[in-house]
Amino acid sequence: MAFFYQELTAIFTQIHASHHFSDALPLIESKILSLFKAQRLTIYQRNKFNQEIVSRFKSGTELTEIKVNITPHSLAGYVAMSKKPLLIRDAYSDEELLAIHPKLKFAKQFDQTSNFRTKSVLTIPIIADNVLLGIMQLINKIDLSEFDKEDAIKAIEFANIIGQKFRYELGGSKAPFDLLLLKNLITEQQLQTLNKESQYSLQIKMLQESFSISDKEIGLSLEAYYQVPLMAQYDERFHLHTLNNKLNLEYLKKNMVVIIADANELSTLLMTKPNNADLIMEIESATGLEEYKVQVCLPDIILQYLGDNSTSSSGLDEINDILDEFGEQGNEDDITTEDSVSEDAPAVVKLVNRILQDAKNHGASDIHIDPNKGKIPTKVRIRVDGICRDLIEIPANHLQAMVARIKIISRLDIAEKRLPQDGKFTVKLNNVGTEIRVATIPTVNGESVVMRILASGAALPFDKLRLSPRNSDMLKFMSNTPHGLLLVVGPTGSGKTTTLHAVLGLLNTPDKKIWTAEDPVEITQAGLNQVQMNNKLGFKFETALRAFLRADPDIILIGEMRDLETAAAGIEASLTGHLVLSTLHTNSAPETITRLIDIGLDPINFADACIGILAQRLMRTLCPDCKTPYNAKNEEKEFIIRHYSQNLSKEDALKELNINDACKLYKATGCEKCDQTGYKGRVGVHELLPVNTEIKNLIYRNAPVGEIKLEAIRAGMRTLTQDGILKVLSGLTDFKQLQSISNLK
Repeated sequence: MAFFYQELTAIFTQIHASHHFSDALPLIESKILSLFKAQRLTIYQRNKFNQEIVSRFKSGTELTEIKVNITPHSLAGYVAMSKKPLLIRDAYSDEELLAIHPKLKFAKQFDQTSNFRTKSVLTIPIIADNVLLGIMQLINKIDLSEFDKEDAIKAIEFANIIGQKFRYELGGSKAPFDLLLLKNLITEQQLQTLNKESQYSLQIKMLQESFSISDKEIGLSLEAYYQVPLMAQYDERFHLHTLNNKLNLEYLKKNMVVIIADANELSTLLMTKPNNADLIMEIESATGLEEYKVQVCLPDIILQYLGDNSTSSSGLDEINDILDEFGEQGNEDDITTEDSVSEDAPAVVKLVNRILQDAKNHGASDIHIDPNKGKIPTKVRIRVDGICRDLIEIPANHLQAMVARIKIISRLDIAEKRLPQDGKFTVKLNNVGTEIRVATIPTVNGESVVMRILASGAALPFDKLRLSPRNSDMLKFMSNTPHGLLLVVGPTGSGKTTTLHAVLGLLNTPDKKIWTAEDPVEITQAGLNQVQMNNKLGFKFETALRAFLRADPDIILIGEMRDLETAAAGIEASLTGHLVLSTLHTNSAPETITRLIDIGLDPINFADACIGILAQRLMRTLCPDCKTPYNAKNEEKEFIIRHYSQNLSKEDALKELNINDACKLYKATGCEKCDQTGYKGRVGVHELLPVNTEIKNLIYRNAPVGEIKLEAIRAGMRTLTQDGILKVLSGLTDFKQLQSISNLK
C-alpha cells in the first residue's frame, strides 16, 4: 500500500500541474494502468443536458466516443445511477449481473467489433459533494486475474482526486445556493443564516420570502450545483404521467418528485434534489420507469403538477371541507389578530378534533404544528413509526385560532405567547379515552405546538417484546432476583417504558407490593401503585423514591435516573433489599456503567447493586402484507457474517446465525395497508449485559468501555448490531433499518 500511495501522490501532482485535466490524462494513462495493473481505462463525464454519460477519455482505438444512458441497463449506467462502486468478476456471467440488478447487462457488442475480450470490470463513480460528475472504469487485470476489494478501495481514492479536479473545471458550485453568493444576490451572513435551516424546502422559501430572490435565480443556482437542466416554471405542454398512480401521493410530496410527460409521452422526472440516486432507483423499481430525463425545479412547480390530488384520503377531504367553513380571509401578508379566525368558531373545534382523529388512525405518536412566515401555510405533520410525514397544510390565518383552541383544552394561558408552556388534556379517540400532552414553543413566525399521543391500555405481554431466546431467559432470571438494580437504556422513544412494564407484568402478583414513579404515567396495570410526577410542586423522582422506601415496597420502578441524587437513592434502595427498575439515556449497555460512574456514583456500590443492563433501539418492521422474499447474494451473506463475527470466532458466529446456501431475506415493497412505505410497526433490538463477577471486578477498577464490552460478549451478550442482524434474518426488517441503528458499511 505504501507504494500505491507514493504513486498516487505523483499522479495527483501531475494532474494538478496541468491547466486542463483532459490534457493530463493521456500523459498519465500508463501510470494509472500500472497503478491498478489494468489493461484499459475509460473515464466518462456526466452530460448535464441529457440523462447520459459520455466517454471523455478511453484506452483502445475501436471507438472514438461511447455514450451510455444513466439506467441500470449497463455497468457504467448502473453505477452512474446508484453512485456506488461496482466490482464485476466476470462481465459475461449473466448470473452475476442479475444478482446485482434484474436489468443489468454487459454491452458485448464492443468486444464483438474488436479482438478485445472483457473479463473483470471495476467501475467507480466520480463524485463531488454528492453530485455525480462522471465514471471511471478499469477493465481487465494484466495477468487476467480478477479485480478485488482492495483494488476498489484504491480506485475510490483515485476517483475522489478526479472528482475534485472535475468539479473545478466544470465550474460547479459546492452547495446548492453558492451561485447566489457569487452573483452578490445574497451576503455571506445570509447564506450562513440559510444553512442553519435544516429543511431544504424551507431554505427555498426563505430565499423567496425573506431575501426576495427570484425563482429563476434560485433555479439557476440549483442547476449549477446539481449539473442537470432546470425547469424554471410550470409548463402546460407537460402533463402528469400515469405512472404517478403507482406512487403514494404523500410519498411524492414528501420527496418533492413527480413524473411528467409531453404530448409524445416522453417522460421527465422533476426533482428538487436530483442527486438522490436512491430515490431515483426506488421510483424506477416501483413504477417501471425506464427512458426519461431528469430536471431540477422548485417545490412549487412540483406541487402545481400534483394539483388537487393532494387530498387523497377521506380524512383529508374532511379537513378541506372544514377549512372551507372558515371562508375567505384578508389578503394582507402579515396575519393580524383581526384577520384570524376565532378559537370559538365551530370549524376550529372540528379541525383540531379531525387532526387528532387522523393522527390516531395513522398510529402517530406525535403531532407537529409548524408555523411559517407571513401567508405561507402552516404545516401539520405526524410522526409514525419514528418518521415524520406531512398530514395537511392549513392557511396561515388559522394558526392563532388553532393554537388558542389547543391551549384552552390544555388549560394553558392563551394570552402568554412569549414563553414555552406545557399542558395536557384527555380526548376520546376511537371510543377510547386518550391523554394528549401538549408543548407550545414561541418561534419567530408564531407559536409551534407539539402534541404527544400517549400510549394507553394494558402493558405489552413480555413475549411480545420479541427478545432473542437468550435475552428473554436472562431477563426473566434477572427480574426474579429479590433485590438489585435493573436498568433499561436507550434514546428517547426507544420503547424503554414499554419494556419495563412488560417486565412488571411478569412480576405483578398478589404477593408483591410494587410502586412506580413515572412522568408521565402512560401504561396502567391493575395491582400497581402508580404515581405521577409533578415537578412544579417539587414532587420529583428522588422525592418519590424516598417516600416509597417508607411504604413497604418489594419492587420499585423509577421512570428515569436523571441525576446523581436519584441514581444514588436507587442504588441505596436496591442494596437494602428491594428490586429497583429504572431507565437512562445512554447509547449502549457498557457505556451506561461508565456514564453513571462519571456522574459521581461509587463504583463499588454500583457494581454490588446492578444485576443487569438492557440497551435497546427500535427499528421499523417490514409490512407483513407486501414484504418480498429474495435469496441473499453472496455479498450480503459475507456482510452478515463479517459484522456478526466481530468479537466472536467465525465458527461461533456461523453456528448462531444458522445460514445455509439459500439464505432468504426480505425487502420493502409498499401497499395500501402501509401507505406505500413498505414498513408497518416497529420492533426492538436489544443488548443485555449481565453484571457477573468479572464485570464487577472491571467496575471496581473503573475499566474502560471497550474492556467491559469484550468481557460482556464473553459472558454471552450480543450487541445491538448483532441482535439487529438476527432480526433481519428472521424477516422482521431489512438492512436499511439495521443501518439506522448502527454504522454498518
